[in-house]
Amino acid sequence: MIYPLVGILLIGLTFGTLSLLPLAIPIAAGFALVGPVAAIGLYELSRRREAGLDSSPIHAFDVLHSPSLGAVIALSLLLIAIFLIWLLVAEALYIAIFGYSAPASIEQFMTDLLSTPRGWTLIIVRWGIGFLFAALVLSISAISFPLLLDRDVGATVAMRTSLRVMAANPLPMALWGLIVAALLVIGSIPFFVGLTVVMPVLGHATWHLYRRTVEPDRNPHPDYHPVPRERPRRSAADFPAALFPTHWWGKSDIGENG
Repeated sequence: MIYPLVGILLIGLTFGTLSLLPLAIPIAAGFALVGPVAAIGLYELSRRREAGLDSSPIHAFDVLHSPSLGAVIALSLLLIAIFLIWLLVAEALYIAIFGYSAPASIEQFMTDLLSTPRGWTLIIVRWGIGFLFAALVLSISAISFPLLLDRDVGATVAMRTSLRVMAANPLPMALWGLIVAALLVIGSIPFFVGLTVVMPVLGHATWHLYRRTVEPDRNPHPDYHPVPRERPRRSAADFPAALFPTHWWGKSDIGENG
C-alpha cells in the first residue's frame, strides 16, 4: 500500500497548489524513473525465495545488510537525480509554451491542455522527451539492482552489465520496457491503487529477467542477513530501564543491594 499512498499524496499536493498543477502529469509519469528504487525490496524477496530462504515481507528491508549497499544507494541517488531533472525539463517546456502564469483552475488547465494547439504541442514534446528519459533509465537500471543484490559489485559494473544486456537483446528489452510502462499506467489510473498489484508483479518479473540474461555467479557470496540475537527476558519491574539497550547498564561492584 506504500506505492498508492505516496502517489496520491504527491498528486494531491500538486493539485492543491495551482502553481504546481502543470507538474501533476510529469510527477505521475516520472514514477517509472524511480520505479526500480521503489521495487528493490521486491527484488530482495525474489532473491530469498530462489535461495530457499524465508521470503516474508519483513525481509524486504534486508537490503540494508547487502554488501553492495553503497552501490545501491549511489544508483538510487542517480535515478532520483534523473527524476528531478525530468521535472525541471517538464516545467521549462510548460513555461516556454504557456508562459509563467499559473492556471486559473483545474478545469481551465485541462481545457488548455486537451483542446488547444499549444496543449497538444506540450503533450507531444513532453512525450518525446519523456521517452528518452525512460529509455536511459531502462538501459542503466533494468539489470543493475538485481545484480547488486546478487553479487558484491559496484554501481559502475552493474550499470555496464545492464547496458550490455540491452545491447545484446534490444528487441526483448524494448518490449519489456513497453510492458513496464503499460502496466504502470494501468496501475496508476485508479488513483494508484493498482500499483499494489502491478509493483510486486514487475518486481518479481524483473528478478526473473535478470536470471534469464545474466549467468549465475559460480561463487556466490554467502547470505548476508545477520542472525537475530536472542534477547534476554526482561521483567516488567525493570520499566523504564527496559526501554534502553542492556549494554547501557553495567553491574556496579557494590552489589545489587547497595
